[in-house]
Amino acid sequence: MKEELLQIEKKASDEIETIRDLSELEQFRIAYLGKKSVVASSMKQLKALPPEERPEAGKLANRVKNRLQKLLDEARNRLESGKTLDDSLLDVTLPGREPARGTLHPITQVLKEICRIFVRMGYSVLTGPEVELDYYNFEALNFPKDHPARDMQDTLYVSDKVVLRTHTSPMQVRVMESQPPPVSVIVPGKVYRRDSDVSHTPMFHQVEGLLVDKGVTLGDLKGSLTSFVHQMFGKDTSLRFRPSFFPFTEPSAEVDIRCVICKGKGCRTCSNTGWLEILGSGMVDPEVYRFVGYDPEIYSGFAFGLGIERIAMLKYGIDDIQLFFKNDIRFLRQF
Repeated sequence: MKEELLQIEKKASDEIETIRDLSELEQFRIAYLGKKSVVASSMKQLKALPPEERPEAGKLANRVKNRLQKLLDEARNRLESGKTLDDSLLDVTLPGREPARGTLHPITQVLKEICRIFVRMGYSVLTGPEVELDYYNFEALNFPKDHPARDMQDTLYVSDKVVLRTHTSPMQVRVMESQPPPVSVIVPGKVYRRDSDVSHTPMFHQVEGLLVDKGVTLGDLKGSLTSFVHQMFGKDTSLRFRPSFFPFTEPSAEVDIRCVICKGKGCRTCSNTGWLEILGSGMVDPEVYRFVGYDPEIYSGFAFGLGIERIAMLKYGIDDIQLFFKNDIRFLRQF
């Protein structure tokens, strides 16, 4: 009986190496470890042995049974994990599955493009605090105490003297305080206002631009912004400057471009005017220089501010600003 058990063990050990799927493994289990298997039959024969041989034979039978159970478990783990080169389980000639890859959000893409354009013109890129002092957000930018922009319905106040910045323009004063002219910087970042509809959100993105030096004129402002528009929307894009008012620039101008939707023919997007506003600009008001210690008789400069969402909507033909914040994968995949 001892010889028979050892032969069963050897045969089973050799046979299990050739098994390549779970159905074959089940047949192996039935043949060697089932109720009517060869091992079960051998163990039934223990009763026929002389009493003195039974302990040793029983010990060997249990060892063989445990050995075969271990081989069975190892084979099942191997097959279920797919760790085999058998063609029935793994076809190494099949193309691999390409993993899903993320891309930059359209707002980030447009922001980076705007920064690249102005960096090529010689501007440096800076960032500033989103929680800002009233002094930098309003007072040092020549906003009088009774200016409507200070009202609670427009500005998000943290305290009487601290606000969530309503524009990136406070960095004009912070930069000029920290260095003498010449200054040429752009400041991208988030800004906050109490506003929400299909074209406005309480939080959005702006890029502020500032250039101060000797002999800077309105012509330099127009040339810089014309170059920006042509690089962003194409050389055939028409633009115009309209007189406007901002407390921290004088003279001030808003810049419009020919409607990118209707090509100037008039549509719902441009209110049938053929033009779309994209940014505000102007020559830095001499009153602002007095807050930072610049001599307005020596230095002049210009500033401009534009909304990233606005530029992105025009560049990609998007009619609802809320799409930028809903994280709809069908929308984001287009970029």
